[in-house]
Amino acid sequence: MEVSDPEKIMSRLLTDQLLGVLATENNGQPYTNLVAFAASENFKYLLFVTPKFTRKYSNLSSSRQASLMIDDRSNTVSDFKEATVLNAMGKVEEIDKDPEMVNLYQNKHPYLSSFLKNSSSALMKFQVEKYIVATSFQNVVEIDMS
Repeated sequence: MEVSDPEKIMSRLLTDQLLGVLATENNGQPYTNLVAFAASENFKYLLFVTPKFTRKYSNLSSSRQASLMIDDRSNTVSDFKEATVLNAMGKVEEIDKDPEMVNLYQNKHPYLSSFLKNSSSALMKFQVEKYIVATSFQNVVEIDMS
């Protein structure tokens, strides 16, 4: 897919991929986690779930700034020319587990229903400020979501 259609690339990755790498920080120290995410229809926010006793949750409690990387790697040499990466940048906050948000998340990840409903788990809303689409490791396009 050509980088000339970054919105289409963004839509494909946010719809097709199940996992992303969430980057948080604490006192200048970066920290990454694999998270199962779901995107809103307009892609302005992403949802993920985390236990409240994790470093990820603690980091986001002290600094809401985060980044989420989603890609379509196959872990082969062809990735150097064919892999596409989407980087979401924005702020994260814990939200109530209201039916609309729960349904959005469960529609993509029905197998995580009990994890989501657990009282020790937090539903997190990642408000996307911008996406950065990278193809072929060098073609980069920025999409402002504000």
